[in-house]
Amino acid sequence: MKKNEMQLKPQLWFLFFFLYCFYIVCCCFGIAAAADEGEVSVLLSIKAGLVDPLDSLRDWKLSGHAAHCNWTGVWCNSNGNVEKLDLSRMNLSGLVSDDIQRLKSLTSLNLCCNGFSSSLPKSLSNLTALRSLDLSQNSFVGGFPGGLGSAARLITLNASSNDFSGFLPEDLGNATSLESLDLRGNFFEGSIPKSLKNLQKLKFLGLSGNNLTGKIPGELGQLSSLERIISGYNEFEGEIPVEFGNLTNLNYLDLASGNIGGKIPAELGRLKLLETVYLYGNNLQGSIPQAIGNITALTLLDFSDNLLSGEIPAEIGELKNLQLLDLKCNRLSGSVPTGLGGLTQLRVLELWNNSFSGPLPSDLGNNSPLQLLDVSSNALSGEIPATLCSGSNLTKLILFNNAFSGPIPAALSACLSLVRVRAQNNLLSGTIPGGLGKLGKLDRLELANNSLTGQIPDDIGSSTSLSFIDFSRNRLYSLLPPTILSIPKLQTFIASNNNLEGKIPDQFQDGPSLSVLDLSLNHLSGSIPASIASCQKLVVLNLRNNQLTGQIPKEIAMMPTLANLDLSNNSLTGGIPEDFGISPALEMLNVSYNKLQGVVPTNGLLRTINPDDLVGNAGLCGGVLPPCDGNSAFASRHGSLHAKHIIAGWIIGISSFLAIICALFGARILYNRLYSNGSCFEERYETGNGEWPWRLMAFQRLGFTTADILACIKESNVIGMGAAGIVYKAELPRLNTAVAVKKLWRSEADIETGSRNDLVGEVNLLGRLRHRNIVRLLGFLHNDTNVMIIYEFMQSGNLGEALHGKQAGRLLVDWVSRYTIALGVAQGLAYLHHDCHPPVIHRDIKSNNILLDANLEARIADFGLARMMIRKNETVSVVAGSYGYIAPEYGYTLKVDEKIDIYSFGVVLLELLIGKRPLDPEFGESLDIVEWIRRKIRDNKSLEAALDPNVGNCKHVQEEMLLVLRIALLCTAKLPRDRPSMRDVLTMLGEAKPRRKSSSNNDGCTTNKERPVFSTSPVNGLL
Repeated sequence: MKKNEMQLKPQLWFLFFFLYCFYIVCCCFGIAAAADEGEVSVLLSIKAGLVDPLDSLRDWKLSGHAAHCNWTGVWCNSNGNVEKLDLSRMNLSGLVSDDIQRLKSLTSLNLCCNGFSSSLPKSLSNLTALRSLDLSQNSFVGGFPGGLGSAARLITLNASSNDFSGFLPEDLGNATSLESLDLRGNFFEGSIPKSLKNLQKLKFLGLSGNNLTGKIPGELGQLSSLERIISGYNEFEGEIPVEFGNLTNLNYLDLASGNIGGKIPAELGRLKLLETVYLYGNNLQGSIPQAIGNITALTLLDFSDNLLSGEIPAEIGELKNLQLLDLKCNRLSGSVPTGLGGLTQLRVLELWNNSFSGPLPSDLGNNSPLQLLDVSSNALSGEIPATLCSGSNLTKLILFNNAFSGPIPAALSACLSLVRVRAQNNLLSGTIPGGLGKLGKLDRLELANNSLTGQIPDDIGSSTSLSFIDFSRNRLYSLLPPTILSIPKLQTFIASNNNLEGKIPDQFQDGPSLSVLDLSLNHLSGSIPASIASCQKLVVLNLRNNQLTGQIPKEIAMMPTLANLDLSNNSLTGGIPEDFGISPALEMLNVSYNKLQGVVPTNGLLRTINPDDLVGNAGLCGGVLPPCDGNSAFASRHGSLHAKHIIAGWIIGISSFLAIICALFGARILYNRLYSNGSCFEERYETGNGEWPWRLMAFQRLGFTTADILACIKESNVIGMGAAGIVYKAELPRLNTAVAVKKLWRSEADIETGSRNDLVGEVNLLGRLRHRNIVRLLGFLHNDTNVMIIYEFMQSGNLGEALHGKQAGRLLVDWVSRYTIALGVAQGLAYLHHDCHPPVIHRDIKSNNILLDANLEARIADFGLARMMIRKNETVSVVAGSYGYIAPEYGYTLKVDEKIDIYSFGVVLLELLIGKRPLDPEFGESLDIVEWIRRKIRDNKSLEAALDPNVGNCKHVQEEMLLVLRIALLCTAKLPRDRPSMRDVLTMLGEAKPRRKSSSNNDGCTTNKERPVFSTSPVNGLL
């Protein structure tokens, strides 16, 4: 019995042990199942808050055990807990669920590159295991969640390219494990927290593209591990901290366009590992420190667009690894250091728009792979170095506006990499070297305004790549190469003001791209080839001041795009072809001073042609000229008729002058009476410091005097300066208000009595204009040498400053505000063009002439000033307007009508849409904003990407902006007749009106994020 009992005991122990193990396993499975069930519910809760138009998370649904670890974007650890969640690039939007905090093992969360436009849940700070958080390239709004500093294990935090706002959290300094902090491209404001000095492991700091202010903390200099700083494009105050000299591991420093002033710290010379320094677009002053030459690892150095002065330190020539040196747009002077010629890695050298003098280093390019050299707009002299293309890499050689002399190096003819040569406005002599036409990549060749002699090389005519050639204002002679006008890609050929002779080559049928041909002011003879009509894209044809004979080919009249035709001062015979009256695009025709005869046709354009464009043709009559008398004696009588017209003109002129004197005398008496009775219009005379008294013409009852205004004309009150004059802010404490006073750039030598009277009459007319979108003129103050215009003061400055100045990104942060400004400008222009009699042409519409009141409502300013500023003695070659805004035809025709204003308005629309100036370095050489956007359309590139990301960050706003882009393209049509009227523009803008009011959250980008943009772009078909 006992023996049996002894035999059973091991069996019982084994059974007990088996049951115990089974119990433990069941418990573990229960716990795991519970954990699985908890994390599954969290993931499903996250999915429920998301908008998933692509159904990327289709497999997120209940299934077997641990299946969630196989769901899209989900990674689990060995224990089956969610460790990584990657939902990037799935076009997701909606809300991030608070339940995400329950994923206690989560170490990596990636929501990059989606369409989230909500705020972040504060519960993210509870993910204490988190090591990597990527929220970049979304539209998250609101403040950045506090408490992330408690994520002590966080190594990487990327929240770039969102719409976060508010202050940077102080507790970010508690995340002491951080190695990368990227908050670029948001709307953060305030100063950089000094607590960031605690991030001793930080290697990357990205804060650029925000609204940060205050001084850059010197405490950042304590971050000894820091390798890269990218914190430009903010509104900082003060200087670059000298403590940055302690960042001995730094290899990349970018503080570009950060509103930083002061001097460049010499302490930066301690940073031996520094490879890239971008400090461009600031207000840096003083000289470039010699210590920069100690940064031997430096490869990219850009100090452009500052206020730097002095010379380039010779020590820069010791930077043997330097590939880019960009010092353009400063106030630098002196010579270019010879040591630059010894930089063996130098690829880009940009020194333009400074005051450098002397020669370039004679060996420049001899020891380096030089690709781009731009030293334009300086005072450089000497010969062009022959070594520039020794490395066979030179693509752009930009030398214009200097005093270079001597010949063009023959070595350039062997530079196969050349794309662009711009050497106009120098003192170059000798001949144009042969072989340039054989350079297969050469696109642009500008040698105008030099002293070049000889003939145009025949090989130029064999080029397959040239699109722009300008040889004007030289001393070239001989014949034109027979094939030069048949270059397949040639768009512009200008050889005016030379000594060219012979006939115009009759080979136009092979030049399909030619749009501008200017051979004026030469000695060309023979007839005008009829084959020129085969140039179906020709817009400008200028053959004036030659010795051309024969008849005007009638085929020219029907060229589809020809807008400007100048054949004046030749010896052409025959009549004016009637087809010019129905020419499809012709805007200007000048045939004056030829030997034309016959009746001037009266159809189409010829019905209203300016008689000045027909003078000097004794045999022409009828139409806009005196009628033909029916016999052949008209030509012989034309001289006597002309004399009679002159005598009659004198009689009429003298009579009119006497009548005007009497009228002014009577008007003066009437004005005095009106003023004594409280009239709102007055003219006051007060003695100033000049010989003549000051005259104040008021357009309403004024509460100030001449003395009040003159007391404010001092340098401390200057608020602006432009082509028309200098602007002062005149504070009038007695009236508790301020006015703006523009003192025009005029002097006694410029203003004759007649022109001054014209100016008074002009201002008198403009002072009576009344419209809510036009700056109201209050008065006009002048004496014998000075002219000042008084108008209401606009508190918010001008549109140009709001878009591109220090306020950029603050005032106009939503599309509705910009649209409202565009609409206001259009309404003001429509009033000037359609409701004023006679119509008022502004002539200088640009963003700087659009002022903003306290409510950011647009007011057009400086209307009419462009015409006032043209002096009486100036010829018609004076161009009113601002570069980048001038209609293309105006530079050739100087014709002033509403269409030039409409073109300029279109450019302003593009500024509002794209957020860039009309002439921006990003567009490249010779491109303005109009041609840049048109090229994008022609190349089928994304137009959404061209829109200003500050306002066009979501799809439904982009949709509205593209509608206005279409209007801008219509306004900037190359041919004036293709541009709409301002009334039509108003109608189109009304149809493109945004569907919500202005808000602080970037135009409602927080909603409807999934709405598609046009599948067919609204700008298609415009080109």
